[in-house]
This record gives sequence, structure tokens and C-alpha cells, in this order.
Amino acid sequence: MKFRTEVDIQPFPKKILVEDKIFSIGSCFASEMHELFQNGQLQSFNNPFGTVFNPFSINNSVKRLHDAQFYLEDELIVYDETYLSLDHHTSFDTRYIHQTLDKINTKIEEGNRFLQDTNWVIITYGTSFIYEFLPKKKLVANCHKIPQKFFEKRLLTHQELTDSVYDTIVNLKDICKDDVQILFTVSPVRHTKDGMIENQLSKSKLITAIHEAITQFENCCYIPIYEIVMDDLRDYRFYREDLIHPNSQAVNYIFEKFGEAFFSDETKDFIKENFKIIQALEHRTEDEKDPKFLKFKEKLNERIEVQRLKVKHKIFTK
Repeated sequence: MKFRTEVDIQPFPKKILVEDKIFSIGSCFASEMHELFQNGQLQSFNNPFGTVFNPFSINNSVKRLHDAQFYLEDELIVYDETYLSLDHHTSFDTRYIHQTLDKINTKIEEGNRFLQDTNWVIITYGTSFIYEFLPKKKLVANCHKIPQKFFEKRLLTHQELTDSVYDTIVNLKDICKDDVQILFTVSPVRHTKDGMIENQLSKSKLITAIHEAITQFENCCYIPIYEIVMDDLRDYRFYREDLIHPNSQAVNYIFEKFGEAFFSDETKDFIKENFKIIQALEHRTEDEKDPKFLKFKEKLNERIEVQRLKVKHKIFTK
């Protein structure tokens, strides 16, 4: 007897190897997956523009990374004595223009360099809604808590969505490795502030645009993350207290599903052991000279060294 509709991710013919590089960009869910990649000690780079939700802004980010196009002073605005970029998350904001530019352009340089050697790209779209900053007639990625009267909100058209997805793929295929695999997902986080009906419309438009665009390319696929949460984990016990964001149990479940479909057996074993080591590293004692604790640390360091010998990149660095 079945009590739930399980959604599977179909096994992918190409697998993520322990030395592969993974670039992720998009909503906060992309950041949660990135954190698990990092805990598993894979080479992962996430959101060089900060959290970005809509396909138009994500495409703009990828273009700037592709071209290694630094931001200039006249591209920033000042609000509440803070210099900011409307293309970036608020984490880039500072009180000094050169500090803001330095943070932004350092990430563009790092992102461009990482993309050139990337094997996998994961793009997580969150919404089809976008805001236009009226004083500059500019579509933005983040409103930075600037008063609503300066913005106009609308849904991206189907053409704008498909063009954004298409252009993103073209730029990634040009800068990344020849056999780069580009994986698209739609964030399971519901944008309830838009309205429940509007959220469903927004997500549906994203899914439609992705499927239409990727049929024109090889090595691109859609991963049903949104469907796993909406249909498989259809219970509020898999959400945080806000009843909007999936909780750690749900994220780990999705990561496990993802791993079964995309990780090689060697990568699965590598990540599993690293998760255990991460958990062990959190162990604390009141007596650090206790012989038992010293023996525990010695054994743990031996396990870490075994893992380090398996890869060329640095792992378990502070």
C-alpha cells in the first residue's frame, strides 16, 4: 500500500567525479546545495552575485562573468548612505564606493576563473517576477529595501524567459569546458508574498521556459527538485517554521536523491566519509588532554589524511 507519491531523479549517464568542479547560481536553495557540496569536500563555487532569483538577472550575471566585465562607479547607486549594485545581493553593500566595487569585482574575477574549468553548472530559478527601477529604467535583481514607489513589478514574458535561459546556456557553453553539463532546477521555496496563485503561475512559467529552451542543446537537463518537494514531500513537517522554506531534513533528502542520480560510486563514498568526518570534527570535550580524546583526534586526523590522498585539491582546510 502506498501513502505518498515518490518523485525520482532519473540516473544521469555522466557522473560527478571527486575532482569535478561545480558552479551553482540562483536562489537560496542553490546556496543550500552548495553548502552540502562543500561539506562533502567537492570543489564548488556559488552565487558570485549573491542570491539571485529570476532568469533575466541570472543571465545578466552569467554574461558579466563570461566577459569578466568589472563594474564601474557609475553603475552603483547610493541609498541610505550605502553604495550598492541593483544586480547584486545586499551582502555586497558598503558605505564606501571602492569597497563595494572591490567586493563585486573580486567575485567576478573568481567566478570567471572558476567557470573556465567547470564541469557542472547548476542553475536554480526562483521566480518569473522582476522589478524595474524606475529612475534608471533598469530591470534589477534586488531592491535593497529601497521604497516600493521607485519600482514597478511585473512578470517576465515567455519570450524574455526563454531568451534568458537560451543566452545563459550559450555563454556557459562558451566559457566552460567543452563537455560541461548544465542542470536546471526550480526552487521549491514558495514566494507567498507574491500571492499563492501568482506563485504557481510564476513557477509554471519557469518550468515551461526551461523545457522549451533546453531542447535546443545537448548536455542540458531539468531536475525535478520543485516536484520532489511539492509532490513527494507534501507535508509541512518538511518545512521550517515559516512554512515556506524546506527544512534540513528535506534538503538532505533532495541531496541524497541528487547524489543517487549524479554521483559516481567513488564520489558517493568520498562524500559519505567526509560527512562523517565533519560531524566528528564538531565533537568537543572539557578536557582536551584526556588520553581518550587525544586518541580520538589522532584517529580522526588519520581518516582526514586518507581522504586527502584521494584528491588533488585541498580539503578540510580551515
